[in-house]
Amino acid sequence: MTESVLVTGGSGFAAGYILRELLRRGYRVRTTVRSLSRADTVRRRVATDGDLSFVAADLLHDDGWDAAADGMDFVVHTASPMPVGEFRGQDVIRPAREGTRRVLEAARRAGVRRVVLTSSTAAAMPATRGAPADESVWTDLPDEPRHIYPRAKTLAEQDAWRLVRGWADGPELTTVLPANIQGPALDDDFAPSVGLIRLMLAGKMPVLPRTGYAIVDVRDLAVLHADAMTAPAAAGQRFIAAGDFLWFADMARILRERLGDRAAKVPRRQLPNWVVRAAAPFNAEMAQLAPSLGVRSRLSAAHAETLLGWRTRPAADSITDAATSLLDLRLV
Repeated sequence: MTESVLVTGGSGFAAGYILRELLRRGYRVRTTVRSLSRADTVRRRVATDGDLSFVAADLLHDDGWDAAADGMDFVVHTASPMPVGEFRGQDVIRPAREGTRRVLEAARRAGVRRVVLTSSTAAAMPATRGAPADESVWTDLPDEPRHIYPRAKTLAEQDAWRLVRGWADGPELTTVLPANIQGPALDDDFAPSVGLIRLMLAGKMPVLPRTGYAIVDVRDLAVLHADAMTAPAAAGQRFIAAGDFLWFADMARILRERLGDRAAKVPRRQLPNWVVRAAAPFNAEMAQLAPSLGVRSRLSAAHAETLLGWRTRPAADSITDAATSLLDLRLV
């Protein structure tokens, strides 16, 4: 009998690839969107004739979640707002936490076997910046506006573990913690992380701050979610999903070397650290950047590699594919 999966937040960038991967594997898939008006867009993005259906549900409201989880064997919970775009300046902690609780409680009532929660490496930041980080690490940051995203991801994941460990009747829980997500855009609604590549290509980042990220390819992230959903050894585990670390200057150099004239506007100059720190009290973006200046994150994906045999492709390939897709889609 065909097994069924609910993917929350189906209009998201990573969710689109997770939907593709699950449908490719032959699952019957249901996904939630805040408005059913997004259904046709998601279908075009997924580009498959697989068994895909939609339910309207909002992280801040009870309506729709029982219907979404009904009859499902698994749930992949990706829905969680980021403090950009329509959510810039808004509280993202409340929807992250309340949404996680609603999804897990609906999954429990429906008899779902396992929930895979998309967390973030922002929930596994060591107290000493640049120190090694694995799945034993939990982020502990003060309640300040500049920390709202890592706090949202950390608190929501901690809530999930607390809830599930308090239930004797399931579901099982597995969490996936992606680093900076890169890879091909499917349309004009892509992740803010891919938006960084767009800024470079468009010449809208004239100088490069001395910061960087560990990178995971969105296609490989989808594979990890699908594998973590069914592997017996994955129950009760956290999995960091991260590959190569690249400074912004590395990303810019790779784009120029690989794309030639198509990357003519990619910046070359670095922004001195003192400029970022001086601007931080007056500029939200600079305030976000300041703590990570010169810090090379050391995230280990050894747990996923050892337990599940998972790997992500080289970061240079991921950002090149992201850039090529943006150019080919005429989004630059």
